[in-house]
Amino acid sequence: MMDFTKKDWWKRAVIYQIYPKSFQDSDGDGIGDLPGIISRLDYLQKLGVDALWLCPVFASPQADNGYDISDYRAIDPMFGTMEDMRALIREAKARGIGILLDLVLNHTSDRHRWFREALKGRDNPFHDYYIWRDGEPGTPPNGMKATFGGPAWTWVPELGQYYFHQFAPQQPDLNWANPKVRQELYGVIRSWMAEGVAGFRLDVIDQVGKDPDLEVTANGPRLLEFLREMNRETFGGANLVTVGETWGANIERARQYSAPDGSIFSMVFQFEQMVLDQGPSKWEPRPMTLPALKKSIARWQQGLHGCGWNSLFWNNHDLPRIVSRWGDDGACRVQSAQALAVALHGLQGTPYIYQGEELGMTNAAYPLADLRDIESLNAYKDLRARGWSDAEAMAAIHRVGRDNARTPMQWSAGPNAGFTAGTPWMRINPNHTAVNAEAALADPGSVFYTYQKLIALRKTCPVFVEGDFTLLCPEDEQVFAYVRRGGGQALLAAVNLSGRPAAFPLPEEFSGAELLLATQGSPAPGALRPWEALLYCKKE
Repeated sequence: MMDFTKKDWWKRAVIYQIYPKSFQDSDGDGIGDLPGIISRLDYLQKLGVDALWLCPVFASPQADNGYDISDYRAIDPMFGTMEDMRALIREAKARGIGILLDLVLNHTSDRHRWFREALKGRDNPFHDYYIWRDGEPGTPPNGMKATFGGPAWTWVPELGQYYFHQFAPQQPDLNWANPKVRQELYGVIRSWMAEGVAGFRLDVIDQVGKDPDLEVTANGPRLLEFLREMNRETFGGANLVTVGETWGANIERARQYSAPDGSIFSMVFQFEQMVLDQGPSKWEPRPMTLPALKKSIARWQQGLHGCGWNSLFWNNHDLPRIVSRWGDDGACRVQSAQALAVALHGLQGTPYIYQGEELGMTNAAYPLADLRDIESLNAYKDLRARGWSDAEAMAAIHRVGRDNARTPMQWSAGPNAGFTAGTPWMRINPNHTAVNAEAALADPGSVFYTYQKLIALRKTCPVFVEGDFTLLCPEDEQVFAYVRRGGGQALLAAVNLSGRPAAFPLPEEFSGAELLLATQGSPAPGALRPWEALLYCKKE
């Protein structure tokens, strides 16, 4: 079991992300909830994960599936009660599992008490909790666009002002330049620390230093000042794990955010690798080559070694399923899911597993009527208005839309995949009859047991945590191979990320090394089978 009192425990941890609405329903209303998560803790303990990151479970009108919070100190009734949350923290801890909460500190819901007060008048004390600019109807302060489509400014006739929102109009941005706002948010963090959580994931946190007058959102001029202050006044020195979502981070900034002195965060989510197959927008694909992916990974592995910390992930609630995106979700679904797992988990950093990833869950090509995500629904309207055909718009959404990750967890081949006894809030992926946890647990060769082995190796082999990184065969179009050295060990990862056999002579220095993991049985000399992955380790 993980010792959460040990300094930097999160460097040895593997974190599992849960989208609560889609994980497990306990009361038949079709929506996942906290008691449902509690009922699956033994499964998660068997997998071997050390912490659970919960997407927001706070009170919310659900305009953006919980990322529009109306009360940071209350659990939304659809998920349960505060007592249910305390029970989850307690029951998870008994199994050696910590709980991470997802805090959205860049914006609130427009139904938050602060914003309702702010609408009452310019002289209301809460008015300055948000970002307002004078103007005329139909003439926003500038041309900034919201991430979910449309202008980033919404007119309030009663005030004769616009308010700023980087996402939906129902998600007004907080004014971090106001010290009262910051102190309110720090109080929220401290209150959850007192409840015994193991850490926090901070949503779009690199945008809180924004300057909309200069059309600057990420990496604003006061960002580091705000983040260091938050650290000092809340989780600094508390030995919690903190991960900031930073779409705008480069390696230099990531070193600052995750510096070993602990002055800001434990680590950040950066997305350089995850946009390599995107064009001018996420809806417009561009070819991604394996050499480009390897080069990017190598830069981050080497750039943060000894002076920062990486987070490792292929999936999350905003990204399509990796086995459908970069693997083969047909005949080689299991093999390609295993190969992608090994390629990632051999790297330095803290791995994140998104619910169902350990089963090889796939994308789901639903019709428009079955989509639930505000981003996809708005994108469909926007793409059609730009002249895209229905087929073109839906193909883009099926490829990268966020609903792919949010389909309910597939527990069994039975009705509603064992997710709910009621009507699920979102359609179940039809392939649950073949792809489900019950089947995976009964199959020693399943994706689940590959993840279980990778998690165990991270705890027993120091090189996984401490080793440096050397990329092999950087221009190879099929093989992702690398060597890591540290902790008295050398690790070789050799992964064929293609559906064709690939040549790979075993480096001489690893002749006689221990074969830690092989996804397709005994290796063939000098070659890798399609989607085969191998891990070797030797003492140094």
